[in-house]
Amino acid sequence: MVSYSDMANSNTGNNNGKNGKAIRFIDLFCGIGGFRIAIEQLACELGTPVKCVFSCDIDDACKEAYEANFGEKPAGDITAIRANDIPDHDILLAGFPCQPFSIIGHRKGFEDTRGTLFFEIARILEAKKPKAFVLENVKLLAGHNNGKTLKRIMTALKELGYHADFRIFNALDFGLPQKRERIFIVGFKKACSFDWPKGGIPMTPLKDILEKNVPEQYYASDYIKKNRLKKQKPTKEPTIWHENKAGHISAYPFSCALRAGASYNYLLVNGERRLTMREMLRLQGFPDSYQIVCNYSQTRKQAGNSLPVPVAKAILKNLFIAQRWHSDHVEYELNNYEYQMIDGQMRIFERGERYGRRAKATNGREIQATVSVK
Repeated sequence: MVSYSDMANSNTGNNNGKNGKAIRFIDLFCGIGGFRIAIEQLACELGTPVKCVFSCDIDDACKEAYEANFGEKPAGDITAIRANDIPDHDILLAGFPCQPFSIIGHRKGFEDTRGTLFFEIARILEAKKPKAFVLENVKLLAGHNNGKTLKRIMTALKELGYHADFRIFNALDFGLPQKRERIFIVGFKKACSFDWPKGGIPMTPLKDILEKNVPEQYYASDYIKKNRLKKQKPTKEPTIWHENKAGHISAYPFSCALRAGASYNYLLVNGERRLTMREMLRLQGFPDSYQIVCNYSQTRKQAGNSLPVPVAKAILKNLFIAQRWHSDHVEYELNNYEYQMIDGQMRIFERGERYGRRAKATNGREIQATVSVK
């Protein structure tokens, strides 16, 4: 069977529609490969070969899953790897863990991020100077420390010579039945006409995600099921019941955000059973061809820490178009857009209408799900 990596690394496509040279990328804090699946799926669709020249993650179970699916074992601790030892690349991808930044610093830029995992990204950008990057993190990064953390990140990227902007996206807007909001930061060494994707993709019905004939081991105890039924009536259509910290139960025709460290009964399908490993990966947009090689506990953690693949893919598609990394047959209308630099940040405009407004660090749109009871 031909994998996404095999097709994406082939020389059947072309770079800039001309010379067939592969776009080189690195996959930092790679986890189980959400970013890599997104870019390799996109490469196949655009006819643009891509090649992963470096990947890393400190988690051994993640490295095992990554190797099983992509044929290469990621390097370990990025803090122990010299930036100059990392191969040259065109685009840097990183779903980096967010560590709180000190509020004492004075430089407020690149050096002020030292001691955080973002600094590892910054030092690689400084040394290797890729054409572009895409970073992903939890939505709360936007409001952490009253916005000072994100401001320091953006200042550091500007100090490194990049034109960068950020936006918060919800996986629900990109076809996944999961309410998962994440912040993405995109940057370019040279300013270009980049447009954030708009989403608006119809949600995949939950019934298309759920498996049939689920083993008994996934079902909650009678005590837990009875406790759920005291607080929520059964529904006619499939729903996922979510229990918040206050013990309130809500039933939605989609999943609330998968969380690596949540209780095993945090999300229950129809109030009865836990999600299977395959269902959790489907909720993140992983294809069924993705091999599951770790146990339930590890796979649950991996899915909870991963990114929504369709969101990353939509952002990367617009990045590839902005960089003209695609075949000639790809249709686009970059001439309808123009960029302007404001306060060192890239803003995108459609003629007559503004795009790229800074995302608000709020709870985003509220999802009012209507479900019918039996």
